[in-house]
Amino acid sequence: MNITAGMVKELRDKTGAGMMDCKAALTETKGDLESAVDWLRTKGLAKAAKKAGRVAAEGLIGVAAEGSRAVMVEVNSETDFVARNAQFQALVAGTAKAALGTDGKVESVGAAPFPGSSRTVDAEIKEAVATIGENMTLRRSAKLEVGKGIVATYVHASVAPGLGKIGVLVALESGGDPVALGQFGRQVAMHIAASNPIAVEQGQIDPALIERERAVYREQAKESGKPDDIIEKMVEGRLRKYFEEVVLLSQAFVIDPEKTVAAALKEFEKTAGAPVRIAGFTVFRLGEGVEREASDFAAEVAAAAAPK
Repeated sequence: MNITAGMVKELRDKTGAGMMDCKAALTETKGDLESAVDWLRTKGLAKAAKKAGRVAAEGLIGVAAEGSRAVMVEVNSETDFVARNAQFQALVAGTAKAALGTDGKVESVGAAPFPGSSRTVDAEIKEAVATIGENMTLRRSAKLEVGKGIVATYVHASVAPGLGKIGVLVALESGGDPVALGQFGRQVAMHIAASNPIAVEQGQIDPALIERERAVYREQAKESGKPDDIIEKMVEGRLRKYFEEVVLLSQAFVIDPEKTVAAALKEFEKTAGAPVRIAGFTVFRLGEGVEREASDFAAEVAAAAAPK
């Protein structure tokens, strides 16, 4: 198979490995990108693949909460200049508020009445596109709700209340003190923004993902030349370390790194006055998973200045 420069660049962007190593990996795996990532990892040349790739999108994350429910939306714009526009910020805040009355799906949010307007959210966004003169899209939305307890929120890099570049929702199921739950929930949400877990508990991780990690660790361990029984112990040890890194309850709590999140939660139950369970969480990072064509600014300027 012909390995193109574009394929090499994409693998390099995902892994940070050198160009020649990326080319060798793609050659070995016949151009299969995910297999090439794993090949590089087994050689110790790359970290775990970051599915999102390089983020390159503007706009804002909007968060709205009401007691036992909260929602989050991402509205993208073409430039950060527009994201700092008061009209755009009002559009995102209104979209989040409208989402509270829906099931949280993008289609439902788009069809919901925009607060203080006779238009739907979708129609309001189209109106803003016409007024501001830049393309905008409601990219995604999410909702968390609990029967008893609260859904705490946190917005990082906030430009206005409930608006920023990273948003986190954390659902806490409990009959405990709502004020205390809100304070602790916000701390957990801040932790999630910083530590990027992929699941609350180990059992929630996709078994296929665990097997993929296991396969990579096994190939790495084989390089040691040790007996199979020792290799399996090495693999299990690395898997335990992996779970400590990606499982929320197993992570060291950023507010108090001497404790795991699970230990901090258990201790907090005394303050809450009731058992507390982290029922789920959702994180939006602005532009996550969106690729935009890279531009050479110097070349653009030169082209603009060239005689017509």
